[in-house]
Amino acid sequence: MVTRVDALPVTPHKPADESQARGRRPLSVLLVESDTARSEQLKRALKPVCALVEAAPTPQHAEALSQRCHFDLFVVTLSQPGSRILEWLQVLRDRGESAEIVLTSEYADVDTAISALRAGASDLLVKPFRDEQLIEAIRRCLRRRRQLHENYLSRSVKPRDPSAEGLIGESPAIRRVLDVIERVAATSSTLLLQGETGTGKELIARALHRRSGRKGQFVAVNCGAIPSELLDSELFGHIRGAFTGAHMSRSGLFVCADNGTIFLDEIGELPWPMQANLLRVLEERRVRPVGSNQERAVNCRVIAASNAPLEARVRDGVFREDLHFRLNVLPIHVPALRERVEDIPLLIAHFMRLLSPELGTPPMPVSPQEVKRLQGYRWPGNVRELRNLVERALLLGKPLLECCDWDEGGDPGRGAATRQPFPLTLSLAEVSKQHVLSMLKSVGGNKSEAARRLHISRKTLERKIQVWNSES
Repeated sequence: MVTRVDALPVTPHKPADESQARGRRPLSVLLVESDTARSEQLKRALKPVCALVEAAPTPQHAEALSQRCHFDLFVVTLSQPGSRILEWLQVLRDRGESAEIVLTSEYADVDTAISALRAGASDLLVKPFRDEQLIEAIRRCLRRRRQLHENYLSRSVKPRDPSAEGLIGESPAIRRVLDVIERVAATSSTLLLQGETGTGKELIARALHRRSGRKGQFVAVNCGAIPSELLDSELFGHIRGAFTGAHMSRSGLFVCADNGTIFLDEIGELPWPMQANLLRVLEERRVRPVGSNQERAVNCRVIAASNAPLEARVRDGVFREDLHFRLNVLPIHVPALRERVEDIPLLIAHFMRLLSPELGTPPMPVSPQEVKRLQGYRWPGNVRELRNLVERALLLGKPLLECCDWDEGGDPGRGAATRQPFPLTLSLAEVSKQHVLSMLKSVGGNKSEAARRLHISRKTLERKIQVWNSES
């Protein structure tokens, strides 16, 4: 009797016990073992510690099962030297299979070990081995994969201290935001945060993740800071050989955020082709690494953010309307600091407490008159600008008002970015250059925000800077 490969059953994916259901992510394992009795023995040993254990007698059967269900780890038996098992493992690695592989064999020679490692095996067990040795090998593989993910995140995403800016305040504007966080944190709905640069959108996204109960990581991605040609690979991963320099397969940031939250900052800067790819991921919750023909399911909450209204970018034809509808499930307006001036005293006190120990300087008192003057300023840089002002005052040991970069009349309604006393001897091109560079400096080098305030596209701004750099 010939068993059809596609007729093999798949056991429902459920936790092995209550502690696993409440705790870590369920683990799915596929055994590739031609010996039926040995396969059953291994299944019995692994079921208490794994949520899903399936068995396949041949690589062909294993291929069929892996097409229908994602497995975190393969336990593969090498029955004899020169087996085609090693060739199959190499095929898995070349196409971007992310599962860890534990190889078991009766042959302990060095050539077998080297061949196994080259084929992509993470660990090699020599028969006979105890069940506890197999479980420990699986744990080593999972620790290794977790460490690789953490190292990748530390290189790809600059960590930020959630308390560095402080989601602090008692004004009606910020209370509305906090109420929304409490209401929607535990849901999986896609959220869109809209507000000016420096208002604390990432801080709100982190607060939503902390209160969501999700066990996965929080992954923040600045869509405007990653080169467009690398976005596909960064977000969705790639397989080895997918492009020049892809020497090994790598999971993308969506996979790193599995069972967690991915925060897509400056979503409005996403290139048009990538918008279609992101829309598909949001609709199907599956990602396909660059160069691969296989998809992987991901379960991550998506929070997007934009410092400019996406409706305007849709009208300008630079942002897809269908993607905007998909992201705009629940829009949250993050208020500018000038909309919540009642919170300025609380924020100043918070930054004093935060920065004084770090800088080794004592906090300085702020009078009610100073607070009133600060509340009259428009704060184009919002909370981030206020934090920088407090840090500057602590470093210089001067009162806050003496450290403000306002105009000569001390008018808090006008920032330095709006004051451009250019000499009459300058040409129009030179005035334009100085104005653009001053605006860029006033927003801390944020090209997207500078372009928005100058009413030009980011590409136009980058082209001007490139021309000026080449001239100098």
